[in-house]
Amino acid sequence: MKRIGFLSFGHWQDVRGSLTPTAQDALLQTVELAVAAEELGLDGAYIRVHHFAPQLASPFPLLAAMAARTSHIEVGTGVIDMRYENPLYMAEEAAVTDLISNRRLQLGISRGSPETALNGSEAFGYLPGDGQLDADLARAHTELFRAAIDGAGVVRANPRMSGHSAALSIQPQSPGLSERIWWGSGTRKTAVWAAEQGMNLMSSTLLTEDTGVPFDELQAEQIALYRAAWAEAGWDRTPRVSVSRSVLPIVTDRDRAYFGGRSSDSTDQVGQLDGGAARFGRSFVGEPDKIAEELAKDAAVRAADTLLLTVPNQLGVEYNSRLLETIAKHIAPAIGWEPAAAAV
Repeated sequence: MKRIGFLSFGHWQDVRGSLTPTAQDALLQTVELAVAAEELGLDGAYIRVHHFAPQLASPFPLLAAMAARTSHIEVGTGVIDMRYENPLYMAEEAAVTDLISNRRLQLGISRGSPETALNGSEAFGYLPGDGQLDADLARAHTELFRAAIDGAGVVRANPRMSGHSAALSIQPQSPGLSERIWWGSGTRKTAVWAAEQGMNLMSSTLLTEDTGVPFDELQAEQIALYRAAWAEAGWDRTPRVSVSRSVLPIVTDRDRAYFGGRSSDSTDQVGQLDGGAARFGRSFVGEPDKIAEELAKDAAVRAADTLLLTVPNQLGVEYNSRLLETIAKHIAPAIGWEPAAAAV
């Protein structure tokens, strides 16, 4: 059985055709799309986090608002750049959001992706130590964050106030949240590392390596290596694995006007990113039955338990709700998905 959710980058721009001219539009429409997705029986409503760009940032107020308007659907991120985060404050925010949602929070975190800002995390007050890389900074923040949400004592009590000097944990705590942390991985090596750390795996439409095989096969190999490393580590639970795909069914003239000319997106793209080879996954554009057949053959979609559908959020809630409805009714059953019991 598969889970399906949407993933919104939350773009806003005051240009012709955009239904999200302002940040407020992007935020409020994301909440409304989460409500619509739950009514359709989808399993997840996820947001991408960017800084210094007209896209969604500061995820926890938005996730809490999404949670307050829904009752069953998972709310999550894909992903938070841990270089920018105060790990202890983030632990407090995450626990509060998880409790508001009645433990529906799924947090995707990572080292982050290429960004518009130069040394952006330094502007937030965080920079790697001597001899460290950005990845080291993100992993150090992640280690402290995960310890904090797991109840570790992170500061000594003031004896004058408390009568003791034992270590204090952040408050509130939300038991079980530590099992709902995902690492956004762009390589096979970092997927193995995520398994060794006991985090779920989140893999997008981009891998920052290329071996010459099709994207879905490379991603399926990444997932297989992750699961093997998980088993070797001896964790006592079954991990979750998600992949992202751009799925754009064409059923109306409006769909055709927007996406009918995207034949160039129907194959993998190989290029350079941050000085290294990268492979970008294809988009699935066309008639629903054709997309259903293609997705059912996608090796990574078959291997994952969760599929996140990137949405063109600037086209508005009504359009994206209909897009998700088309996928739910005519495409998703081909990969073993059924609507959530609450919707049924």
